[in-house]
Amino acid sequence: MRMTVAQALVRFLAAQHVERDGVRERFFAGCLGIFGHGNVAGLGEALYASRDDFPYVPGRNEQSLVHIAAGYARQRDRLGAYAVTTSIGPGATNLVTGAALATINRLPVLLLPGDTFATRVPHPVLQGLEAEHDGTASVNDALRPVSRYFDRIVRPEQLVPAALEAMRVLTDPAQTGAVTLALPQDVQAEVVDVPEAFLAERTWLVQRQPPAPEGLERAVALIRGAKRPLIVAGGGVIYSRACEALRGFVSATGIPVGETHAGRGALPSDHVGALGAVGATGTAAANRLARDADLVIGVGTRYSDFTTASKTAFQDPDLRFVNVNVCAFDGGKHSGLPLVGDARVTLDALAAALGADFAAPADWTARAEAERAAWSEEVARVVGASAPLTQAAVIGAVNDAAGETGVVVQAAGSLPGDLHKLWVARDPAGKGYHVEYGYSCMGYELPGAMGVKLAAPEREVYVLVGDGSYLMSPGELATAVALGTRIVVVLVQNHGYASIGSLSRSVGVAGFGTHHRVGAGGPSAPVLDDAAGDALAAPAEALPIDLAANVESLGVPVTRAASLEELRAALAASRDADGPVAIHVEVDRFHGVGGYESWWDVPVAAVSDRPEVVAARERYEREREAQRAYLRPA
Repeated sequence: MRMTVAQALVRFLAAQHVERDGVRERFFAGCLGIFGHGNVAGLGEALYASRDDFPYVPGRNEQSLVHIAAGYARQRDRLGAYAVTTSIGPGATNLVTGAALATINRLPVLLLPGDTFATRVPHPVLQGLEAEHDGTASVNDALRPVSRYFDRIVRPEQLVPAALEAMRVLTDPAQTGAVTLALPQDVQAEVVDVPEAFLAERTWLVQRQPPAPEGLERAVALIRGAKRPLIVAGGGVIYSRACEALRGFVSATGIPVGETHAGRGALPSDHVGALGAVGATGTAAANRLARDADLVIGVGTRYSDFTTASKTAFQDPDLRFVNVNVCAFDGGKHSGLPLVGDARVTLDALAAALGADFAAPADWTARAEAERAAWSEEVARVVGASAPLTQAAVIGAVNDAAGETGVVVQAAGSLPGDLHKLWVARDPAGKGYHVEYGYSCMGYELPGAMGVKLAAPEREVYVLVGDGSYLMSPGELATAVALGTRIVVVLVQNHGYASIGSLSRSVGVAGFGTHHRVGAGGPSAPVLDDAAGDALAAPAEALPIDLAANVESLGVPVTRAASLEELRAALAASRDADGPVAIHVEVDRFHGVGGYESWWDVPVAAVSDRPEVVAARERYEREREAQRAYLRPA
């Protein structure tokens, strides 16, 4: 069939499906984008022609559009995706941050940036990069290191193999991430003869890989021999839809569970084995058991530095790891036994192989139950503090409003750590907690929540966003208004970067550069916290920015909540909205949540004339002595 390259690509994308567990679904929900000279004539025409089969949604910022796509893919457990198109130039380079987020979090997103002319006749073109050392370079090459697959279609004949390779990667549970097909603006509009089979409906089978029998046998022996086993549940549990299998495994064996950010909620908080968050932002319950565990069974985790508390979380000298993962790269971490396979299939296989007679040692399970109960009391205490209004109390109110089926979306600042500790997980499918902490990208929250809502319109979606992150990317609120996307934005005003301010104080740098306020000596003067770390000396010091008015100017109704009671009332009223709504609440910037026996490696200046820095360096030297290299073979 004769058509343009862009027409053929759009027709191909509209015909792609995935199937897992006998359920067949359309893979692409459509295309998000912003048109410029590099894509309006080619892809723009093709998307217009196929608008009934392949919806197009215009946005306000290209990075944010990738975040929408990532939020959608995560909520769909990577069984659905969006394409994102941009022009060549700033539009294309705006994709880089979003692509990094998608690839680090292993979320399928298809990027279709325009590119400079393949013929090179009009060069140098508007927004084109001239590289004296490389005639083939364009700004799209910046996407190579943050893409799982990259191709530039410089001839029409290259479309068919490139599109098939793109789909192979997008639907691979182990290797998925951002996929980039750079499309020169002239090639988009050229004619290509494509086989009818290329445009026919195609179903990509997402298979559940079982573990190798010999690996399973060895894992069972390690589990049976452990005195203090601990499961670390990662995002792979949720993407595999293995939450029920995990509950059954824990109920049968008594092995307690700590959760990563991506795996938070894999086990409901009221389950007897649920210790909550583990690692640098972990609970006292999980971190205490992690410290003494002699076997860690990682399920679907890549063991980020937050999960291992920068290699200080697990202290037993004879510690071994069994790593259940679809990705062999992650399975081999920490000298662990790589049990390469789908999380649900592997957990079921482990349960069957262990048999009904196996249970973790009674003293270990009793300790886990006691720690879990004590932690539940601590959560109630922390979120119950309301005078002054704290971020923890705001989290508790949103948690209650979300109930079993609501979804909280967050990504950066001090909120992820507090959420990781304090969130009470109630959704049995593990979909109530959506914190992007692989890249912790400021500005993800609003567009990410839109993606969640597009994927799950039946759920209430709550965005918890601090003022620093909100100011990064508020523009997509206008898109939410245009689409009628009903999300509830809880805008937490703390006058700056509260998380890094706290970190700055802990390393002796007094919160320098982390306030959104004017210094006493004028706008250019440095602003520091006082020695006690007290709140703002006077309200007049805060920058005269009215964030609630800013939200309202984008067409979103706002409620200003001055107390916990007003916040709860506003959250209840938000259920009657027919589009996005926002609640503005000011919290005490300096009232944080404790570290609960955890640590994160942030090197402190070795030489300084500030006594606070010298003291912080001494603490740092002592604390990093707990770091371990996990080298003992499983």
